Amino acid sequence: MKKEFARRSLIVCMGMAALGASIGASAEPNYPTRPVRIIVGFPAGTGPDIVARLLSQKLSEGWNNMGVIVDNKPGAGGLIAASEAARAAPDGYTLMLGETGQLSIAPSSYNKLPYDPAKDFAAVSQVVSADFVLLVNPQKVPAKNVKEFAAWTQQQKGLFMATFGAGTPGHFGAYMFGEAIKQKPEAVHFRTTADALGGLFSGDVQGVFASVGLAAPNVKSGKLVALGSTGATRTSALPDVPTIKEQGYNNLEFSSWFGIVAPSKVPADVLTKLSADIQKAVKAADTKTKLEDSGFRVTGTSREEFARIIAADTVTWGKAVAATGFKAD
Repeated sequence: MKKEFARRSLIVCMGMAALGASIGASAEPNYPTRPVRIIVGFPAGTGPDIVARLLSQKLSEGWNNMGVIVDNKPGAGGLIAASEAARAAPDGYTLMLGETGQLSIAPSSYNKLPYDPAKDFAAVSQVVSADFVLLVNPQKVPAKNVKEFAAWTQQQKGLFMATFGAGTPGHFGAYMFGEAIKQKPEAVHFRTTADALGGLFSGDVQGVFASVGLAAPNVKSGKLVALGSTGATRTSALPDVPTIKEQGYNNLEFSSWFGIVAPSKVPADVLTKLSADIQKAVKAADTKTKLEDSGFRVTGTSREEFARIIAADTVTWGKAVAATGFKAD
């Protein structure tokens, strides 16, 4: 009898422990009950910042005006932000608007990363995708299309392309472009988008691949000329700008994306609620229009689909990185 009582007591204790663990790993009944922070690895006014702020506003409305704070942590191509987000408490109150460079390119381009994208983050929802536009300064570069630019660079001492940081899509896009026009580019890394555009205006560099959202205002104002976009189809923000593929460079197609990730140990039901709320927010008519007007394609994917995208792009960009032989410290 004593043995049977002890056995049953053990079973009850184990069951209570399991139940306790299950409750501890579940979401708050009314999550969120306090402000949520979205870390962004790029400065205010950039494409990721625009996306994060539009998303945060809509999420706040859906959460009874619960505060959603955008916290800009620029530097190192987004690695500073990713490092902080990876170390955050896994409670759903610190998220990151991640992008291609931080999550799919960095594993191949850096010898040592302060975080592991595959282990430290859980995919929540891809929010938007974004093409790039090849920009030149009309005061410095007498080209109206990609072929003219390619011919002009052959007469120069080299092809100097600005980037918004080592390891970013624009960085490896510059190498892909150089290969397409049979030039070996020199990537000039700048800390911020403003610095990179400053280099273009001063003539220190000859071109840059900028996001559509950043490119469109400068092109429409006449300050810069768009030679081509990198997507499979033309961007609605600059419909008169042909794709680079249209201009005969069939293998030159690449884009980026932004999506919400969370520390990997955030409870599954919190992640599920976040994903559903984010999808609803970005697909709302007013938010969708604002994002599209800023040059983005709204996606709003499920957790599973975003995880697949990150994994597939890690392979694709890994091959591009390997072809350049680039490795950052």
